Amino acid sequence: MINGWQGIAVNQAEDSANEIHSDRVAQQFGFRGGLVPGVTISAYLIQPAVTAWGLDFLQRGAAHVRVVSPLYDGEAFDVKILEDDPTSYRAEITQADSVSATAEISLPELAARAPERRFDPVGDKNYKAPVASREVYEQLKANGCQAFRYRWRHKNNTPYVDDLNLIPELLRPDGGGYANMNFLLGCTNWVLSANAHMNPWMHLETRSQNYREVSYDTDLITEVSIEGLFEKKGHEFVDAQVNLFDEANDECVCAIEFRAIYKIRGA
Repeated sequence: MINGWQGIAVNQAEDSANEIHSDRVAQQFGFRGGLVPGVTISAYLIQPAVTAWGLDFLQRGAAHVRVVSPLYDGEAFDVKILEDDPTSYRAEITQADSVSATAEISLPELAARAPERRFDPVGDKNYKAPVASREVYEQLKANGCQAFRYRWRHKNNTPYVDDLNLIPELLRPDGGGYANMNFLLGCTNWVLSANAHMNPWMHLETRSQNYREVSYDTDLITEVSIEGLFEKKGHEFVDAQVNLFDEANDECVCAIEFRAIYKIRGA
């Protein structure tokens, strides 16, 4: 049986380069305050899988998460399991009787074939990306993107909730210390914005497939390709494929299909 859980939402990105997480900018677009990151909301929904399946999920689990409405810092949330069986579940996260996101999570017997590293050029951490636009993304789609390096460190294990006792032991610093989905999915945000500077922007949806757990001090080479661009209701959307590789042996640890609004209506 898969169990839901409750917690208090944490906005870890109030001071990030994406100012939709700040009260000032979020309120300009009609939100009550800075938005809790979509990757954090996703981690809340995926956590029951890590609790139930442990390392098996980190090694081959799959998740599809859609963010549909805001979650704010300090709000109580409830991860509700709608349907479950021994290897899958559907869930939603609610706050004040409003659904913030939905998820379908599974533990396939065998993961899909892992992507292979393309060996895209690795960008310098001080690279100044051009401002995101349809033209810039079309160029990146045609010519390819830079990869970037991100390391899973002890200090990265900032809890995505205030109480560490609420997260599975293998994700705690004093437990296994393995990378959580907040970090792994967060690599999609970083590599996309490292190639084209977005501000403000909104993470909406991911389809992720795990291939291996990630231990402390693992350097991940994160490759991204632009798969689609479209406009809807005045928002500009980008679809991307992000693959994370262990730099030490080029093994893929996670593959993620990603959708975001890179230009919010009125920005």
